[in-house]
Amino acid sequence: KVLDPACGSGNFLFIAYKEVKLLEREILKYIKTLSTEKGSTENFIQHKLKNGLVSTKQFYGIDLNPFAIEIARVTLMIAKELSITEAFDNEETLPLDNLDNNIICADALFTEWPHVDAIIGNPPFQSKNKMQQEFGVEYMNKLRKAYPEVPGRADFCVYWFYKAHKQLKENCYAGLVGTNTIRQNYSREGSLDYVVNNNGEIINAYSSFKWSGEAAVFVSVACWKKGKFEGEKSLYIDEKEDETKRFVLPVINSSLSLNVDVTGAKILDCNKKPKKAFQGQTHGHEGFLLKKAEGIKLLKVHTFYRDVLKPFLIGDELVANKNAQPERFVIDFTLMDINKASGYNELFKIIEKKVLPEREKKGKKQKDENDKILKENPRANVNKHHINFLNKWWKLSYGREDMLVEISKFSRYIACAHVSKRPIFEFISPEINPSSLINLFAFQDFYSFGIIQSNIHWRWYIEKCSTLGNQFRYTTDSIWDTFPWPQTPTEAQIKKVAVAAHTFHTERTKTLKQHNMSLRNLYRLLEQPGKNPIKDLQTALDKAVLEAYGFNDKEDILAQLLALNLAVAEKEKKGDPSAGSGVQSPGLPEFVKNKEQYITDDCVRFEWE
Repeated sequence: KVLDPACGSGNFLFIAYKEVKLLEREILKYIKTLSTEKGSTENFIQHKLKNGLVSTKQFYGIDLNPFAIEIARVTLMIAKELSITEAFDNEETLPLDNLDNNIICADALFTEWPHVDAIIGNPPFQSKNKMQQEFGVEYMNKLRKAYPEVPGRADFCVYWFYKAHKQLKENCYAGLVGTNTIRQNYSREGSLDYVVNNNGEIINAYSSFKWSGEAAVFVSVACWKKGKFEGEKSLYIDEKEDETKRFVLPVINSSLSLNVDVTGAKILDCNKKPKKAFQGQTHGHEGFLLKKAEGIKLLKVHTFYRDVLKPFLIGDELVANKNAQPERFVIDFTLMDINKASGYNELFKIIEKKVLPEREKKGKKQKDENDKILKENPRANVNKHHINFLNKWWKLSYGREDMLVEISKFSRYIACAHVSKRPIFEFISPEINPSSLINLFAFQDFYSFGIIQSNIHWRWYIEKCSTLGNQFRYTTDSIWDTFPWPQTPTEAQIKKVAVAAHTFHTERTKTLKQHNMSLRNLYRLLEQPGKNPIKDLQTALDKAVLEAYGFNDKEDILAQLLALNLAVAEKEKKGDPSAGSGVQSPGLPEFVKNKEQYITDDCVRFEWE
């Protein structure tokens, strides 16, 4: 018996039926070769071919779309007809099978599934960020109440993986297509982590590839068994574009990766407190943004507007623009109440005219929706973000007050694009506000820059990140909060890292200016074979960082990082709260007295002309 719990028009059921019919024929042929009584065997086989061992009644489908359901029923009957025609069987084709009870129109996540031997399919793609917008607050409350073990930040397809494994009987199989987030962070926790931690073995998987359909997504495919699997396990990985390689492995981990499985890494308190890693600001409305020329014009007339009218940097500008220049300004009243904000008259009027009306409209709509939901269920979780935005309508949606306060203490901060293909980190002046498409690290010294720019950090980054298409997304909680820093570096090792980082940064900046290049253009060149002085400087930096960690360059870096992460977490667990846990936090260690020697004023500054 086979089930597709998101069957659409029945494509997966069509293939499944035809494949099982092929197995049927192989079995009958095998019986024939084993038989010693030719006549009786022939009669048996003819009887079975006429009546069919395999029936469409063994195939089940569920989908929300009633039109798709009707097509799926017809699709399965076509599969039956083609199987008979192609094999020149004498099996009866009429009357048509009634599949009303096999392929049903329902919400699979709130419908009982039939018990089957295999669950297959391609569950619907929807990111966690858009689920509430598409399905509504009421449905999301219902979903999370029904599936409390699935993380709330998991993508929609994850619920099918979770339910499929929970539904499977011992020694039965499942194979599903999902967004490639099923191998990353929260979505992995609710899907493939749940499988392998609950008597499941992944037996065949495709790590990640671009979906061939209309949706612009990258997907992963995972097939697994509930119970022990003794056969060969295959993992397929796209090593290069249009070049897929098969790896036979004793175990396929839940990240569908050949690398050491670092899913067991712990959150480190020393990385979270004090907070040093941030995502930039979310403006929430285009009314807060001004074109570069318009912003400069206003600032020439009202120089004091510089307090709140800031160059606003996004990730693509950081890596693609020459000198990493922002192209817009943001009106940022984050640190001000309405009375103080109104003193910046022209800017305040822009927000009052462009932003306030829409926030009033959305706030009222959300209040009305919440009132309706709470009337039916006073305990329901309702969303209040538009109501909160209205209460502070002159402010950015997420101004990141803690981030602004932190970077104001420094002459520069370290930043990277929130989504990137390459390990590009840069110093930025605090006069430039980072957007939500920037991740930033509140450090101004070259030792910290060296650790963050190193290959060691990059390896951890790409193994612990989530992805957007074929690009890596810097997720602070999974990457930064688990990334262990060198625990016992000497001052000589710290200085060696800082010198290597300073040299690397200075030469990289010089190269960019000499050849009028963007960071992206430079790093594309670094990917090409052949000598490049920046490559050599990066290698020297990596070597210095490796020494600061005390790692062996002949052993797996991820394995050593994971071991260090677990050791630091254990030390924190056993530490005396009053005396501290004795672990080394990110940044320059406290024993370094002359911290200024590791700081210069080299950074990206806004070009006013």
